[in-house]
Amino acid sequence: MLYHLHVKDLALIDSAEVEFGPGLNILTGETGAGKSILIGSINLCLGSKANKDMIRNGKEYGFVEIVFGDLSEHQLQLMKELDVEPEDGQIIIKRKISNTRSEIKINDETVTLSKLRKVAELLIDIHGQHEHQSLLRDGYHLKVLDDFQIRDTGGLRQSVNEKYHEYTALKEKLSGFNMDEGQRQRELDFLKFEIEDIENAELKEGEEEELAARFKKYQNIQKIYGSVQKARAVMDEFDVSLAIREIQDALNYDESLQGISDSLYDMQSISDDTVRELDRYLDKNDFDEEEFNEISERLDYIRSVMMKYGGTVEKTEAALIEKQERLSELMDYDEAREKCEKELAKTEKELLKLCEKLTEIRKKGAEVLAERIRLEMVEMGFLDVKFALDFKKLKEPTANGIDEVHFVVSLNPGEPVRPLSEVASGGELSRIMLSIKTVLADSDEIPTLIFDEVDTGISGRTAEKVSEKLKKIAMSHQVILITHLPQIAAKADIHFCIEKIAEEGHTHTNIRKLDYDESVLELARLLAGGMVTEAVLANARELKNLAKGSFKEV
Repeated sequence: MLYHLHVKDLALIDSAEVEFGPGLNILTGETGAGKSILIGSINLCLGSKANKDMIRNGKEYGFVEIVFGDLSEHQLQLMKELDVEPEDGQIIIKRKISNTRSEIKINDETVTLSKLRKVAELLIDIHGQHEHQSLLRDGYHLKVLDDFQIRDTGGLRQSVNEKYHEYTALKEKLSGFNMDEGQRQRELDFLKFEIEDIENAELKEGEEEELAARFKKYQNIQKIYGSVQKARAVMDEFDVSLAIREIQDALNYDESLQGISDSLYDMQSISDDTVRELDRYLDKNDFDEEEFNEISERLDYIRSVMMKYGGTVEKTEAALIEKQERLSELMDYDEAREKCEKELAKTEKELLKLCEKLTEIRKKGAEVLAERIRLEMVEMGFLDVKFALDFKKLKEPTANGIDEVHFVVSLNPGEPVRPLSEVASGGELSRIMLSIKTVLADSDEIPTLIFDEVDTGISGRTAEKVSEKLKKIAMSHQVILITHLPQIAAKADIHFCIEKIAEEGHTHTNIRKLDYDESVLELARLLAGGMVTEAVLANARELKNLAKGSFKEV
């Protein structure tokens, strides 16, 4: 869930803090107040292209920070695969843009734009302007179908994935047999050299660490002896016997000092033992130059071998096994190649069979999905609509089968179905996405959805239907929505107002959370479009209360 948004010095925003909550978060405001700036700010943190013109006039840089929390176990696993570690259970994305550069951080670690986009796709889905539409992304339509059929195809898709990786591994292995006799002999000779190189090293687990510790000691022997000699000199100045004599004299008159006297005798005993240990260490002088040279040479040798073949004993041993297996293959080259070809043909046949089975199930599910989306679209104001999933067979199987799937639609009577990108406007795309999200409400794993322009070109009963769909989705997702329609705004669990304020020759955008009375007043403004009267206020209050399911006297 998106918890927090902080924007500083972008366009008309001096500084804005927004605390979003669960359910339906509605943002309203007059045209030009800065709603698009808010969405643009969020998009910056999701990986959209940074434009220096976005920086507020007179400022050196613009800054956006968004905070996500309450991640699911599946999200955490996917984050781990992207090498992203949540901080106190949160993902904090920061983006700073200046005239010369753009800086991106996730949990205070600088990341690339590509990585930011991969992380963002797991956290939030934005629908509004064309360039941010999931509906226009390659592969998204197939994902929608697979999400819809998760119970029917989940296990089969996993089998396809595993068989595909087995298939690609065999293809790569077979490519290694594409050589003439001269190439084969050269690789054989080099493999024999590498195997002998590793075997001669006789690597042992823990040897490098042990030798490194001994080398470090020998390398610093002069410093060690110098420190021990200084310690021995300090002990010569440490005369406990004088303190013992003084306490013994006092003990004749005060027996309570007996404990201190005993402690001093113990201290003298420990001191004498320490002096003897220091003397023994200094007398031993166990520096052996020949041994030091042997350690240095052995350490350099095993490190060079490990560096060439993996960096650790474990990886070097694994490399040895791999090279021995490859050597065996090259020794029996024709037989090994024939065996690999047979395994590849068998695996390819098994993979294609799994892909065909997956395609068959997908096509059956596609008919059901298309009809359910079409019915939702009719309720959203698309009266004479056709909606279908167009299947194309890929030239080669992939980890997700052999299907390429695209949504095709006709929004007007008599028109043939065409790809969404060629037919729908930004607002229509948002309503189509809303239809899809309604169908997938229980299976969609993206926790936060943002809709912009979803109310474009609708009113009356259609607007009421759209608001009901949004409310349904908000029961299982966090929904953030910019709207101009009071029927939709009334359904808000949390209502924000975006205002443009001009004062002392300075214009800026302000974002504030509304309480009940303020929300009613904002609904009245949306209803009236001009002067707000008592009658309009009563109407707004009734609309608000009906949306909440509790009608209060107005």
